[in-house]
Amino acid sequence: MLQTGSPAPDMLLEDTDGRPVRLSDYQGEQAVLIYFMRSVSCPVCNRHVQDLGRRREEFAADDVQVLVAVPEDRQAAATWKTRRQVPFPVLVGRRGTPHETIGLTRKVFGSLQQSGSVLIDAQGIIRHAHGATMPTGGYDKKGIAAAVRGLRALPSSGDVPR
Repeated sequence: MLQTGSPAPDMLLEDTDGRPVRLSDYQGEQAVLIYFMRSVSCPVCNRHVQDLGRRREEFAADDVQVLVAVPEDRQAAATWKTRRQVPFPVLVGRRGTPHETIGLTRKVFGSLQQSGSVLIDAQGIIRHAHGATMPTGGYDKKGIAAAVRGLRALPSSGDVPR
């Protein structure tokens, strides 16, 4: 699992339309919160995505782009996004799952995909990293809120020389 305070890896994923998405595309622009779902069929993870949707304006006010990463293929992700009316970009891996790139593995004899979240500031530094095997623990709402509040104390991306 990634460590808070370390540089974020430059993950290359793709959205449900097949367009490539690099985390570095957001660097210098805005912070990124990625929620890694255990599965699109996980009812607990779906409730977490609903909560993120309800908090969409809060995140936007703090200049945080929310992304949802799923282990399924692009077609399954697109169907789920449309059916659930997910207001955020939904990402899948180009090779393997997005989860593997940050160390969220399958546990319990390979049957349970870990879920979690990562908040990366506009300079590309990890400000929050949390993972859990049980889906109820994968969404650290309080930890995310505290990390987003911490972003407010950082220099804005406009203050950082390029």
